[in-house]
Amino acid sequence: MFTIEHEFDASVVTLVDEGSPRLKGDITIRLFDDGAVVEQMNPVTDRVHTVSLSAVQLKDLAAALNLPEGTYRRKSR
Repeated sequence: MFTIEHEFDASVVTLVDEGSPRLKGDITIRLFDDGAVVEQMNPVTDRVHTVSLSAVQLKDLAAALNLPEGTYRRKSR
C-alpha cells in the first residue's frame, strides 16, 4: 500500500510494508524539484535514517528499475 500527498514544497509518497510476516518500517519519500529525501524509522535504534538523492540520481534509479544487470549511462536530454 502507498499514499501520495502534495504539500507546499514537496510531494510525499509513503510506502507501507504489508502482507509479510517480517514487516519493515514505512518508507517516506519527499520529492522536491531538485531531488528527493528517503526516510525510514529504525525500530532498534528508534532513529530515522535518511538518504538524499539528487535529481540525476533519482532519474537513474527510475531507469534502473526495468533494466537487467549491467553498467549503464543515461543519455542527457
